[in-house]
Amino acid sequence: MKLISWNVNGLRAAMTKGFQNFFQASNADIFCLQETKMQEDQIDTEIAECFKNYHAYWNSAVKKGYSGTAVFTKQQPISVSYGIGIEEHDKEGRVITLEFEKYYLVNCYTPNSKRELERLDYRMIWEDEMRKYLSKLDKKKPVILCGDLNVAHEEIDLKNPKSNRHNAGFTDEERNKMTELLNAGYTDSFRYLYPTKEGCYSWWSYMFHAREKNAGWRIDYFIVSKSIEKQIQESAIYSEVTGSDHCPVVLELKDSFQK
Repeated sequence: MKLISWNVNGLRAAMTKGFQNFFQASNADIFCLQETKMQEDQIDTEIAECFKNYHAYWNSAVKKGYSGTAVFTKQQPISVSYGIGIEEHDKEGRVITLEFEKYYLVNCYTPNSKRELERLDYRMIWEDEMRKYLSKLDKKKPVILCGDLNVAHEEIDLKNPKSNRHNAGFTDEERNKMTELLNAGYTDSFRYLYPTKEGCYSWWSYMFHAREKNAGWRIDYFIVSKSIEKQIQESAIYSEVTGSDHCPVVLELKDSFQK
């Protein structure tokens, strides 16, 4: 089973940069998007055609041109829910949950703490509520969490850890919340397979030729319940794929997982 997650930084913009070719060539069983930046009434013929062979689920922010998530799946889920059941968090279209027979798939676009960390306090509340939400699901069946989680967990996960120590995405507070999540019974699929691999990033600033220099951050993840970590076959970062300031990340689970 192949799952892909990608923060496209505006789906309509990505469609002009080769998104459709990548989507079709990847042939993923489940494809998750973050930062779609569009409402469902903005789905034109080209976008609809791109996803015609998939069941499509969209969660848009109330604010137009902002945030938003989407999931496309070949297999129809048992149920679909939007948000985490808390209005304050759900108006930005950041979470979609699909329930399947053996697992939950949660597509998440975590709020950015922003410059001057103006949204860090809100982010801490979000992290705690999100962890509670995942734990409720995990008591019923295993969880696969994916998306732009807006944190580089360890120093190995970004090019310049020292100079970014107190910047959004690499504060002690955000990193500690990721540690809390993993300690609650979850596995970072990429580090499970590649615990010491360096230079692996999924986001690069548009400034200072950061992508050319590979001066990036690994902030896009597939995180799974520890109970299914042995089903991880591959966890990859498609850094060569352009079209956004993020690149796609991929999780492949063993065929036996679905049987």
